[in-house]
Order: sequence, then C-alpha cells, then structure tokens
Amino acid sequence: MLKKIVATLLMSVCAAAAVAVPFGSQSVLVVEDGTGKVLLEKNANQVVSIASLTKLMTAMVVLDAGQNMNELIAIEQRDVDVVKHSTSRVPVGSNITRADVLQLALMSSDNRAAASLARTFEGGPVGFKAAVRAKIAALGMTNTVIEEPTGLSPNNRSTAQDLIKMAAAASSYPEIARMTTDSSDFVSISGRNVEYRNTNRLVGAKGWEIGLSKTGYTDEAGKCLIMSFKSAGKNATLVLLNAKASSARIMDALNIRRYISGEEAPMRMARVAQRQPRHKLSITNRTPIVKAGLKSRVKASKVKLQQRRRRA
Repeated sequence: MLKKIVATLLMSVCAAAAVAVPFGSQSVLVVEDGTGKVLLEKNANQVVSIASLTKLMTAMVVLDAGQNMNELIAIEQRDVDVVKHSTSRVPVGSNITRADVLQLALMSSDNRAAASLARTFEGGPVGFKAAVRAKIAALGMTNTVIEEPTGLSPNNRSTAQDLIKMAAAASSYPEIARMTTDSSDFVSISGRNVEYRNTNRLVGAKGWEIGLSKTGYTDEAGKCLIMSFKSAGKNATLVLLNAKASSARIMDALNIRRYISGEEAPMRMARVAQRQPRHKLSITNRTPIVKAGLKSRVKASKVKLQQRRRRA
C-alpha cells in the first residue's frame, strides 16, 4: 500500500514539476543571450500595455538619428504629463543637455525628459513616430504598437516575445547599457547638480551583474521589467509584464536568477503557489522546491499509514 502511495505521489509531483512554477507577473519570458534559447516562458505572446519599457525604443531612435547630444534642450510646459499626471523632478524651464535628458528618461524613467526627446526630434513628434515605426519593423516586432515616447498611453502595447527583441537591440547601444545600469547620477539642471536614482533597486545591489535595465508602471500595464543579467556564468535577458506590486516583480527576478543558477528556490515560492495557482510558468525541468515538497508529502503519507495501522 505504501509503495502505491509513494508511486502516486511521484507521478503527480513530477507531472506538476514539468508544467508549473509560480510567478507574480502575468507574462514572463527568459532567454539565454547569444543562443536565444528560451529558459522560461509564460503568456509570452499576450499583447499588453508596456508602460515605460517604451523608453528603450525612444532612446534607440534618438541615438540612431545622430542628434547632437551636447545640445541644450529646454523643458517646456507641453512636456508635462496630462495623461496620468505623473510627478517629475525636472522643472519646466530647465535647460539640460540631450545626453542628460536621455539619462533621466532611461535611469530615472522621467516622462518630461522622454517627451522632450520626441518634441526636439528631427521632424518633431511626427518624425519621431515615423522613426519608431521603422525601428519596430526593422526589429521584426510584429505585435508591437508605440504611439508616444513615454509609455503613459495604454495604447503602447507589445508582447514579451517582441520585447526580448527590443532588449537585445538596446543592449547593443553602449550609451543605453551604461545609462540604464547607473544606480544614481548627478545631472546639471540649470546650473545646479541634482542627484537622480535608478528606478530598478536591483541595479547596484549585492550579487547582481546587470547589463541592461528598464522598469515600467501604469495602472494598465502593472509593474514591468526588462533586464539583462549574468548568473552562474550564464547571460540571460528577462521580460516581466503586469506584476501587481513591485515586491512581486522583484521576487520574480530573484526566483528566475535562482532557477538559472541552480540554487534552491525560497519557500515563499511554494506558499505563493498555493495561494495563487493561476500564476504558473511552463518549464521543462524539475526544480529543487518540488523535491523538497515531495519529501514532506511522502513523510506525511507514511505517518498517516502508520496511524491507520495502529487504529486497525
């Protein structure tokens, strides 16, 4: 009888291991850099709003245009967010070099900075949109629409699969890689040095080697993250879309790194799986947490069997 119980548990747990690992993000895609091998995937083809992940595209088209990065840009009232009424630490009337404006848009995800880049693009906003459409087509992002430079519009939409392509392209720009991985920097705002910080708290954190980073958030998009990183000698890029909280986004990134490095996943992961069974990620390998759960369930089965025998 005990052998049958153990065999049943093994079959059910191994089957679950092949199809489910819990995550808090609605869409997840993790790809090995260089080979393009998909390591983890969940709802990777689902079209969703992408919030400030948009700014990686904004940065690429600005750099492609070859504009003078030392030219001063005046932040104007029309750069102010009237869609979401988001705050900004970049005052209207500030004069900032285009290079620093790009830094603010990428590192601190400032919306006024991103809006001013499109406004001062050659051909203005119309020229900017045309350049974005051309870049989307060149990258083969067939399920992507970007209507404006900040990501505030819910109509800026894409899939995790398309965003992996955008991340790979953005990583090839040294300026983008550097600006998105600065944990903080001082920017001259109208003659005054002001410190700005990265919106991704994993940048600069102990144990993380990050080569590209961009966060995003709106009500429609949830908490989003694009990040290239190195773990256990492996280089990978992840896309996380529509997590319900910053903590969930961070936990997903931590669990992905643990999976890639072969470390044991935290027990919180098991509890989340029990509370939120709808958040599951398809994979092909077993994970340490499944093995830990199997031991507990087998032990419990043995105890129950012994109790039945004593009662009999």
